[in-house]
Amino acid sequence: MKQRIITAIIAAAIFIPIVIYGNLPLVILSYLMGTVALYELLKMRKMSIFSFQGIISLILLWIILVPKQYIKVIENLGYTKLEYIFIAILIFLILTVVTKNKTTFDDISFLLLTILYVGMGFYYFVETRSSESGLTYILYSLFIIWATDSGAYFIGRAMGKNKLWPEISPNKTIEGALGGIICAIIVGILFFIFSDINISIIKLLIVSAILAVFGQLGDLVESAYKRHYQVKDSGTILPGHGGILDRFDSLLFVWPLINLLHLVN
Repeated sequence: MKQRIITAIIAAAIFIPIVIYGNLPLVILSYLMGTVALYELLKMRKMSIFSFQGIISLILLWIILVPKQYIKVIENLGYTKLEYIFIAILIFLILTVVTKNKTTFDDISFLLLTILYVGMGFYYFVETRSSESGLTYILYSLFIIWATDSGAYFIGRAMGKNKLWPEISPNKTIEGALGGIICAIIVGILFFIFSDINISIIKLLIVSAILAVFGQLGDLVESAYKRHYQVKDSGTILPGHGGILDRFDSLLFVWPLINLLHLVN
């Protein structure tokens, strides 16, 4: 517990000032976290990020992470992000032939899904912060997920009887999941009262519940990854907390959703 607290304090002391400042430091942070998350997922599958496939994956991830304000940097090379993804797919497909199926179609599917999963999550982290009222929505997303996780944990321990999805996460309960949603709705009410969030109270309550649900789904997705590859934590970069994916799995679902719901401009 002491180690978890120390890690949380140090991480918050680095993360929160960068989020508040935004701009280039935030972009650099998204690249660092995205790179570590990709490394963690490749390691689960016993693939090296320094292999040819790993390097191509990393380059494609970095291209996806380029925010709108810097998009000309890659477009000046003559290709859009979608075209870079298509080029990477061609390279991966050719690799199955060149390696005589040592690199399989399963490997390629894993790599592409992993790149998009991590890349889109951290891309929308930057896009959310860069928008009007971006800091408010980033703080809102963080508090929503913290409240959902805490509510699910404590209410699940106190009242949980019915398992939510024992094959993936045996300790989670339906009561805990509902408790997490209720706590998220309370956070939504507090943000409506005390922040400048520009959304009606009814819509905010609905959105808070939706984000809580998808945040829990994001957590279950990462749990499914770990259970499939038989690992306890995604990594060890955060002592007492695991890896980057262990801390940001819910937010990788929530940040894109904030943009898909057109909450930010």
